[in-house]
Amino acid sequence: MPEGKIIKATAGFYYVLVDGKIYECRARGLFKLKDKTPLVGDNVIIKAIDERDGYILEILDRKNRIMRPPVANVDVVVLVASAKAPEPSFLYIDRILAMCEYGGIDCIICVNKIDIDYEGEYKEWSEIYLDIGYPVFYTSAKLNIGVYELSEYLTNKISVFAGNSGVGKSSLLNAMRPGLKLNVGDISSKSKKGTHTTRHIELIKIYENSYVADTPGFNELSIDFINRYDLSSCFREFNSYECRFSNCLHQNEPGCSVKEAVNEGKIHISRYLNYLKLLGEIVKSEGELY
Repeated sequence: MPEGKIIKATAGFYYVLVDGKIYECRARGLFKLKDKTPLVGDNVIIKAIDERDGYILEILDRKNRIMRPPVANVDVVVLVASAKAPEPSFLYIDRILAMCEYGGIDCIICVNKIDIDYEGEYKEWSEIYLDIGYPVFYTSAKLNIGVYELSEYLTNKISVFAGNSGVGKSSLLNAMRPGLKLNVGDISSKSKKGTHTTRHIELIKIYENSYVADTPGFNELSIDFINRYDLSSCFREFNSYECRFSNCLHQNEPGCSVKEAVNEGKIHISRYLNYLKLLGEIVKSEGELY
């Protein structure tokens, strides 16, 4: 039976790449019985009906998966933020980083539109993330700055592009692969936020064995699948500190080494405040379950 990779999912159909050929497939009913749904990025066994159509018979073992949006076997998440227009959301950045840390998925930050940040403010805030070990790429899709370096990093990887609307994800992909012609959302003059341009999950082949997923669903992302006591481990710089209590939430507990590090400037205040905001979301969500 042919083995392939799901490169697109929409309306109950799965498009499977097998030896350079794409089959439009349905999933067999047995997956519903097993409560397992095929995901973009899955390696699968299919049964071909003809030259174009087939059925998915088996989903091979996954090395990981992203919960929302659902993508499997991800090598790296590319978190795209804009230097300007729209202004970067640090809560969003820290939300995505926490999700990746929880899932054990590498994440890099791409600061796009550096050509319109004339004061270079992006250099200051991006240092926060460089200091805690996240790779940061600086790009301008418009002027083709940094695009080659980003492309090189993504070679032989399945990567997922994440970022608020309007930060230039589609523009970057178009710059990485000329001729792709993905739709590019304009910035709304009223909200200064971008318009959505991606409606389904799809792996886009950039180079041989190099795929990028441009996905909807990364905009209003809940992380309520993370337990309140696990969240602090998703802020990697917190892990260097040992508190008096093993279940310390780093709020008002005595002997909290994390709060002490914040007060001493060893942990950046914006990261700590965003941790508290995310913790509040999780606690509220957990309270609704009981």
